[in-house]
This record gives sequence, structure tokens and C-alpha cells, in this order.
Amino acid sequence: MHFPGHSSKEESAQAALTKLNSWFPTTKNPVIISAPMYLIANGTLAAEVSKAGGIGFVAGGSDFRPGSSHLTALSTELASVRSRLGLTDRPLTPLPGIGVGLILTHTISVPYVTDTVLPILIEHSPQAVWLFANDPDFESSSEPGAKGTAKQIIEALHASGFVLFFQVGTVKDARKAVADGADVIVAQGIDAGGHQLATGSGIVSLVPEVRDMLDREFKEREVVVVAAGGVADGRGVVGALGLGAEGVVLGTRFTVAVEASTPEFRRKVILETNDGGLNTVKSHFHDQINSNTIWHNVYDGRAVRNASYDDHAAGVPFEENHQKFKEAASSGDNSRAVTWSGTAVGLIKDQKPAGDIVRELREEAKERIKKIQAFAA
Repeated sequence: MHFPGHSSKEESAQAALTKLNSWFPTTKNPVIISAPMYLIANGTLAAEVSKAGGIGFVAGGSDFRPGSSHLTALSTELASVRSRLGLTDRPLTPLPGIGVGLILTHTISVPYVTDTVLPILIEHSPQAVWLFANDPDFESSSEPGAKGTAKQIIEALHASGFVLFFQVGTVKDARKAVADGADVIVAQGIDAGGHQLATGSGIVSLVPEVRDMLDREFKEREVVVVAAGGVADGRGVVGALGLGAEGVVLGTRFTVAVEASTPEFRRKVILETNDGGLNTVKSHFHDQINSNTIWHNVYDGRAVRNASYDDHAAGVPFEENHQKFKEAASSGDNSRAVTWSGTAVGLIKDQKPAGDIVRELREEAKERIKKIQAFAA
């Protein structure tokens, strides 16, 4: 896949700095990445992140069966990206700094990825694809490389020139993802909001251990590690870089970006919640109350603590709790609705355009690095 050239010496210098920069020449360091949050990460958000020197991901959903509304939405959002980047009249030009996220846990759907999603990706030309949540039972019961397995999907996407991100929560899963062909490991710690491995660790131990494993076991490969989970400002970005990450993923911070598709009531919840270790909860309960059955039990999610979870913790029978949930939703009461959020939620105090968020994170990180360097002087 060929990427657009650069007009300035600064951009050319940037492209040579890291492997991530070489794959995504429009990026500026430290590389900020917006996560492909389902129903939140739209084309406008991704485009603005890209324009600011980051990598913006569009949510591609989880239903890849022919005729799925997820496929229609993905095509629409990628067309929106092209328009926002001013490339409508250049349909063969790849979308710089743009990726698509695919959730693989819907086992009925994943065998269709190469038949339905791949043509959309080829048509619109994002640079990267982010895979997450392949079903372990489906993987173990399938022949190696069978249709719908992570390995088969990665090989098909590689053949069309896409850079492959794979989200993991353990060293074991990182090892398998790289063996299957992943180019970038998204090392997601348990501080992250939304769906993740039910059992895992924070990025403080996960990122360096994954990096060490890759350096030891995959010396011949140039695999990049990016960190996700618990980062909301420049200080967190610097911490992740110090742990060995080459880029940093943020999700919750971008849920309140002006361009995000986040409903107003969820924006309010994010902006008013503090002390994330106390007021967010990692649990299977959030999917249960949402009647979301596509997730394998090796995955759970972190969300803001609310009335539904408080009743659950107090021992209210699930049937009664679920009835309250449905009645609240039907009456327009959002107090029981699930709002996915990471533990860094208390650091998020305002809504801003996505491009401003990227630039501020980058400048905050640079200033923090300068202060740290003073300790070594």
C-alpha cells in the first residue's frame, strides 16, 4: 500500500523516527491513537485525529453477515473520512492515519469478514485494521487458518496491504497474536473502559512484559507495542512511553470529543464522574443487564457505577433489577444505562474537538518529558 508524500522537512524527519511513523507517515510523536469504540468512534472523529497527527480508528462493529447494518454504517463512515480529509476527488489515495476496528466475538459472523468487510476496506483504503475479541472456543475448535479465525483474517488483510493491530490483555494472547501475524500489539490494561479481558493486569506491568517477550521470542519481527487503558492526559502518555510503548491509545477521553457520537447523557456522566477506581466497575454484569450475549465469558467490561450495579451489589435479584432497567429505559430515565469508562475518567473535565485533544496531549507529554529530563541533568 502506498501512502501520500509529505510537503515539509519536519514531516519527512518524523517519518523516519519509529516503525509506527514509517507505517503512518502523517503521524507526529508521541503518536496518539483514538480507539475504535462501537457507536462512538465515527468517521469525523477519526479524520480529525488523523489531521492532528494521530491515528484515528472508525468502529466497524461485529456483525459482518451480508446486508448487516454494521457494514452499511462502516462504508458510510469511511466515505465521511474521505470527505473530511479532502480526498473525495482522489478515490485511489489511501486514507492517511485512518484505521477500522473489528470485533470478532460474534462467531456466526466472523467467517464472513473476508467476503463482506474486506471489499469495503479495499474500496475506501484505510491504512490499518484493529482486531479484538476473537472467540477462544471458535479458535480452538477450528482447523488452523480456517475461515473466520484470527490467523485467516490477518493473512487476508495483510495480502491487501493493511497494517494489523491486535488488542490483547495478557502476554499469552500477545504471543498468539504475533504468531498469527499481527504487526501492532495493543496492550490493554484493566484500567481501560469498555470491553477487555476479564483477567489481566494494568499497563505498568503488561506493556514491558509484552515488549520483553517480543524482543526475546520474535527477534526477526518488527512488532510495535501501543498501550491502552487508564490514560487521559499527557502525563499518562509519557508513562506509557516509558514502559516501552511506541504509541498510546485513548478511549474514554475521546468519548467526550465534540465529534464523537456519544449521547449527551453519557457525556454528562463522564464529565461528572471522578475517583475512577471507586466509581467505575469491571464486571460481566454490564453486558448481562444490557442483554448483550455476543461476548464470550473471557471478556468483561468497565463502566461507570450506576443504580443498576448498586442494586446488583446489594443482592437485588437479576430479574427484578433487569425489569427496573427496562422500565427506566422506556421512560427516558438514563440513570440505569451503561456508560463505558476507564479509571482515568476523573481526569476528564471538558469537551473539546478531537484535534485539539490530540495536540494538547502531545504538547503536555513533551513538556512532561522536559521536566523529567531535568532529574537526570
